[in-house]
Amino acid sequence: MTSTHAFWLAGRQATGEDTFDVTSPWDGRLVGRVAVPTDGQIEEAVAAAYAVREDFAATPAHVRAAALDHVSRRLVERTEEIARLISAENGKPVKWARGEVGRAVSVFRFAAEEARRFNGGEAQRLDTDAGGQGRLALTRRFPKGAVLGIAPFNFPLNLCAHKIAPAIAAGAPIILKPAPATPLSGLVIGELLAETELPAGAWSILPVPNDRMPALVQDERLPVISFTGSEKVGYAIMDSVPRKHCTLELGGNGAAVVLGDYASDEDLDWAATRIATFSNYQGGQSCISVQRVIADASVYDRLLPRIVAAVEAQVTGDPGDDATDVGPLVSEDAARRVEAWVQEAVEAGASLLTGGKRDGASYAPTVLTDVPADTTLSCEEVFGPVLTVQKADGEAAAFAAVNASKYGLQAGVFTHDLQAAFRAHRALEVGGVVIGDVPSYRADQMPYGGVKQSGVGREGVKFAMDDYTYERVLVLTGLAL
Repeated sequence: MTSTHAFWLAGRQATGEDTFDVTSPWDGRLVGRVAVPTDGQIEEAVAAAYAVREDFAATPAHVRAAALDHVSRRLVERTEEIARLISAENGKPVKWARGEVGRAVSVFRFAAEEARRFNGGEAQRLDTDAGGQGRLALTRRFPKGAVLGIAPFNFPLNLCAHKIAPAIAAGAPIILKPAPATPLSGLVIGELLAETELPAGAWSILPVPNDRMPALVQDERLPVISFTGSEKVGYAIMDSVPRKHCTLELGGNGAAVVLGDYASDEDLDWAATRIATFSNYQGGQSCISVQRVIADASVYDRLLPRIVAAVEAQVTGDPGDDATDVGPLVSEDAARRVEAWVQEAVEAGASLLTGGKRDGASYAPTVLTDVPADTTLSCEEVFGPVLTVQKADGEAAAFAAVNASKYGLQAGVFTHDLQAAFRAHRALEVGGVVIGDVPSYRADQMPYGGVKQSGVGREGVKFAMDDYTYERVLVLTGLAL
């Protein structure tokens, strides 16, 4: 018998009246059974977060930092166990799952460091005008209130960490909703937080079904919403609560540009390897996976066969096998959608160079060229192991091709030219430009987020803390400055 996984209600374990099953996308086996909170339990969690908000904001920094340090250390100790759990519920190859645990370790460590130095205050002399003589302004940041964090399935541990850790560091209570397909990894964070001395009510982890989320989103006691997921859902949330602060980390169709100066055999081998790896890691289910390659005409003919060979070298199969590079998508429905988009592109005139086959929830790593600009594959985020390659005549044309998208999350530019790097930084309409590598690079402490339809706000621990808080000025009068 499979035991039922409890959820975390105001810092304690609880079960509801219903459960749902979490199954492996690889082989359909039952991974776990999860308890679903009742409406009354959801209300209890929200009321507890609201009630503790002032006390938690005043919690000494060392208390919050110690709790975050504890979670970081415990994740290290349980790395293999948690990586296997991520792989089982998500289908992510275990080698990538270990990397995800390592990233979550860093997120909680970074948050502990930020908790210790956050809110230190900034003094500003106001006697620069005569009316401010003897006055000093001291600016500090305070939490806006309790946070509702909504996490996706593709990084079921680390993206939960990116909601919870900054909130705790800033002294903001948080209610986290993990993705219905992958709640088990998020619930593990609850096990580790329960070992700390954080006040009751400061955190809850509730696997709330999607159809019961509107009421939680609308609740005025949760003035901050941090959402990672689809463009459609994210903007629907923002539109429904225009007076709340919403951070939206949405989709992308990441472009990797290979400029003409990146032309040696070593250069092209490196670019092809990185492109192949990061168009297919996580099964392509990353907002910054490589979906588009835009290669200068002078290197296109030499780069394309290298990319195809590198993609075909990706090892597909059982995500529990250490040798596997590419596992299944999160569900068979997701794989069917990718299959339909590729078929539409081919029927519209695209050339399929490799891949293009589905087996259940698995989809073979795929490369296409000559994809018409009006196909779904060109316009939307594929969120699967599919790569398109196109030719550009020069730098300006390449940058224009990157910007010819409704998304703007990150872009990678392979070049050795420092001036070209700065031109890319100025010209590309994205939240991040990575020089000498793919757009898929993310350091968890850097500001991460997009423009256009890729969302608003930034993650990265310090930057999320800024989103969860606001500045409050204290003016001191009659001072001998």
